Amino acid sequence: MRVTIISMVLLVFGSFISADTVLTRFSAPIGYRQVKAPSGSFAEYLQSLPLKAANTHTLTYKGEVARTDVYTAAVVDMSVDNEDLQQCADAIMRLRGEYLYRQKKYDAIAFHFTSGFRCDYIHYAEGYRYHNDHWVFKVKKDYGYENFMRYMRLVFAYAGTLSLDKELNAVKNPNELKTGDVFIHGGSPGHCFIVMDVVENSQHKKQFLLAQSFMPAQNIQVLQYGSPWFSVDVKSDILYGELISPVYLKRFD
Repeated sequence: MRVTIISMVLLVFGSFISADTVLTRFSAPIGYRQVKAPSGSFAEYLQSLPLKAANTHTLTYKGEVARTDVYTAAVVDMSVDNEDLQQCADAIMRLRGEYLYRQKKYDAIAFHFTSGFRCDYIHYAEGYRYHNDHWVFKVKKDYGYENFMRYMRLVFAYAGTLSLDKELNAVKNPNELKTGDVFIHGGSPGHCFIVMDVVENSQHKKQFLLAQSFMPAQNIQVLQYGSPWFSVDVKSDILYGELISPVYLKRFD
């Protein structure tokens, strides 16, 4: 019995340390090294996101193979739900919200709607509900994860690339690009990508992994176009590849 228990512990522990993540799935190109993310940072969270099995297709919220599947390098193991809500900007807000929720930085979870209304998680968790750009007290407080996801779906419904573009900060020096940065152009439609990992060579040239969702809502996919590693110095013909430019580079902090 003791041997069986030990074996089970080793199996679980071994599975944990060998978990397939953004950081472990993709090796740096020859001549490049990993840019270490600060402990507890948004960057570290993105790098440690678990991935679905290799060769998994990117699926829409309906369970159909997405039209962007041809660009799939990996699929992030995160729910997409069964509504057409978690599209491009929504996926980035989901990742940011999930990170802050797990850090219990509840007061930092807030996103603007396209109308300009600031939808903060604290109000929602305390029992307030959105109505015509105002909060109305409705239910008892609930900081549980299911309620957090109801809050995120509300954000998805009323926010988008236009609002996210306005609330992000421009990166003044593109040489300082880091994991967690966003390439974004707000519009109808607009689009955005999020940087999932960064590597650098001895000349301080950087390459990076990108992820996106799309329309209709789909799995968050790590992208590839010949290679999963992108650069602002090399034009990419991926859909909306023109956004992979310092002109569109922004970040949360």
